[in-house]
This record gives sequence, C-alpha cells and structure tokens, in this order.
Amino acid sequence: MNIACPEGYEPDAQLVTEAGDRVTISQNPVEAVNGADLVTTDVYASMGQESEQQVRLEKFAQFQVNHELMAHAADRAIFMHCLPAHREEEVSAALLEDNSISVVWDEAENRLHAQKALMVFLLSAST
Repeated sequence: MNIACPEGYEPDAQLVTEAGDRVTISQNPVEAVNGADLVTTDVYASMGQESEQQVRLEKFAQFQVNHELMAHAADRAIFMHCLPAHREEEVSAALLEDNSISVVWDEAENRLHAQKALMVFLLSAST
C-alpha cells in the first residue's frame, strides 16, 4: 500500500512499522499512485476537524485525485471514495462522475447492503 500525504499528516508510525515493507509513505502523490490498481482518498478534514479545514485545504492542495493523477496509475485502475466527497477538493468532479474509472456509487451501494445486514444481525442477536 502506498500512502501519499503532506509532511506532518503521516499515519501512526507504530502501525506503519508493524506493516513493514507492505506500506510506503510519500509526500509525492504521483509516486504513490504509479502503477496502482486502486486509488482512493477521503475528505481532508473530517467531522470534528472543522477548525483545521483551511490549513488542511492548503496542505493537501497538491494531493487532489483527478484524471491527471490517475494517468500515472495502472491502465485499468479504479478510483474509490467512501463518500461524501467534497468535489474539487480531494477529488475532481470530472473524475468522481467518470464511470469508466470511478466506482464510488457501487461502493456506496455495497456499503448500504452491508449496513442493512449488520442491522439485521444485531437486531436478531438480541432475541
């Protein structure tokens, strides 16, 4: 797994160490997606991080996933995002809507079914 992020936003060092050579960290998004079969991203500031929104927008500006970045991935690479996405921030609107690369809507539908199954399991476990 290749992870691209600005300096200071790296994942927990202990987790990276435990993963060994299966994880690489880079501050260069092109290097990280080079030859990748799957490219994914998330919002730059999650709930509870609203006060950091502007700083994160500036620090992550060069990490937007778009067609230009995806051109460095494998020929049949796909793009995923857990949604909701902030169009033109972490992902370009054009890429998000490109059904030949983006599978975000299928991903969201699959999550819906998984959540429904979990609800059935939890409700039936209490009887």
